[in-house]
Amino acid sequence: MIRIAIAGAAGRMGQAIARELQGNNELFLVAALEHKHSSALGQDIGLMCGLGTTDVLIVDQLDGGSFDLLIDFTQPESTMEHIALCLENNAAMVIGTTGLNDPQKQMIVDAGRRIPILLAANTSVGVNLCASLVEMAARVLGDVVDIEIMEAHHRHKVDAPSGTALLLGEAVAGALNKDLDRDGVYERYGYIGERVAGSIGFSTIRGGDIAGEHTVMFIGESERIEITHRATDRKNFAWGAIRAASWLSGQQPGFYRMKDALGLM
Repeated sequence: MIRIAIAGAAGRMGQAIARELQGNNELFLVAALEHKHSSALGQDIGLMCGLGTTDVLIVDQLDGGSFDLLIDFTQPESTMEHIALCLENNAAMVIGTTGLNDPQKQMIVDAGRRIPILLAANTSVGVNLCASLVEMAARVLGDVVDIEIMEAHHRHKVDAPSGTALLLGEAVAGALNKDLDRDGVYERYGYIGERVAGSIGFSTIRGGDIAGEHTVMFIGESERIEITHRATDRKNFAWGAIRAASWLSGQQPGFYRMKDALGLM
């Protein structure tokens, strides 16, 4: 049995993961972590998720050696603290936090020298399959087409573009030897002139309870190819996170991505 701790346990993703771990014969939920000001502290995570009593209470600190792997869907600053916790406990870590800056990402890569650590812009199996398809399409179509990435999320999402949109953009950029810092276009307003050839455009929508929608458009003169993923429930992200955790638990220290866990090239 692999002992699992969830960081951000009272959040939408934390609860979804807790529900999907119920009855898992390999991964066993032993700890639920929240920040010290959370109103959920002391509550049974099972009761919060509608599962009944589990005797796993939400806490703001974890005991050393009490878990084997931490699944983290929180905020960048909290994730950095949790990396230190995992390093101290020699525990593996699956990170689904988005909005990380470059130094924070480097800290994750560095932690991979000591523990197995997986960073996922999106844990959905379908999204990661789409990223592979996008990379293939970009490689075949090249700069003959204009490439635009559209994403939509619920009103509570705080970062934009989404980590998934950037994941898809990186798949395009990697296939075409481009750099998103140079070739990505994130804002359009006023008199902007003609579209710059070879640029990668991003559009963002925020509203309601949209779990996540992403479309990559390859727009030519006489045809348009669209690769789209729509999530209707967060459980698909939870399934992917659990699949990643199961795979990561058997790995040596290293820095991994979802494509490694899924066997995608």
